[in-house]
Amino acid sequence: MTFSPAPFHQFAGSAETPAEAFWLRSDDDLRLRIALWRAENPTATVLLFPGRTEYVEKYAPVAARLTAEGLNVLAIDWRGQGMADRLQDDPRPGHITDFAEYQLDVLAMVEAAADLDLAEPWHLLAHSMGGAIGFAALLNGLPVQTATFSAPMFDINHAPMPRFVAIALAAIAGRLGRGGHAAIGTGGGGNYLLDETFRRNMLTNDAEAWARLLREAATWPELTLGGASYQWVAAALNECQRLADADAPDIPTLITLGSHERIVSAPAIRNRAASWPTARLLEIDGAQHEVLFEAPLQREQFYEAFLEIVATQNSPAQPQAITETLRDEAPDDASPAGA
Repeated sequence: MTFSPAPFHQFAGSAETPAEAFWLRSDDDLRLRIALWRAENPTATVLLFPGRTEYVEKYAPVAARLTAEGLNVLAIDWRGQGMADRLQDDPRPGHITDFAEYQLDVLAMVEAAADLDLAEPWHLLAHSMGGAIGFAALLNGLPVQTATFSAPMFDINHAPMPRFVAIALAAIAGRLGRGGHAAIGTGGGGNYLLDETFRRNMLTNDAEAWARLLREAATWPELTLGGASYQWVAAALNECQRLADADAPDIPTLITLGSHERIVSAPAIRNRAASWPTARLLEIDGAQHEVLFEAPLQREQFYEAFLEIVATQNSPAQPQAITETLRDEAPDDASPAGA
């Protein structure tokens, strides 16, 4: 694989080591971006799957913590967000037509990790929408020894709107040619961080973390997203149902959930954890959706549990051949237009 340098944004005077950023091409010829933070003497590598609206720069503080523990960190801008190719003319809505398309991004990321000869074993760390993508990738044979999920999108908290209403609205919007428009109640074309107040936000209780995210959104608006498109909503609900019907993979797993979660479905997370023999559910009191950007007490609970599960599975493993499996999972009509 050929790696061409990509931009990586960082504030002047930052004490964090900047990532090496690269452009990748997916099998359906979309441009993606990955960011690699290298540990000094790495003992393993973390494949970091971000959530919807996120971008690799957001995870610089997480990478700083994990590289200090001897772990490489490789993160990705999913198609349609960050600096990856957007999937329609209007770049603001988060958009996808089929979640299987994200597995092409996973494939590109895994091939890059192999070509970069990143230290094994590999471990999955997935947040929110990245949790749904990561769970699907595990079913496809993602070559990791452990999986950790932060507020995974095993279902969406669409209250007070009933599920069937959300599905019906998405279908109607599609028939009216508005499937790519931001769905009602998802944020429109704005930016959640710029439009919401800290006191009312559903992400974090930590004012310092909120201020950093706010500054990033204001400084680099091109990295951000608005609401989710109707097609994204329909595709996400379909994927959540598909994954709910799937058997859990046999892999050591940590699932974390904040007690104040309001974005993804807490009952769906608890139900999945209860039916997963090799999974541990860690509920973090007082935390909201972004436990990795929470107040120090909650954040440290997460890191302690994550580093513990990684330490118990630290022997190099033979990478599994997932290339053809992931390609088989992708839709035949995957296209740069996402239509």
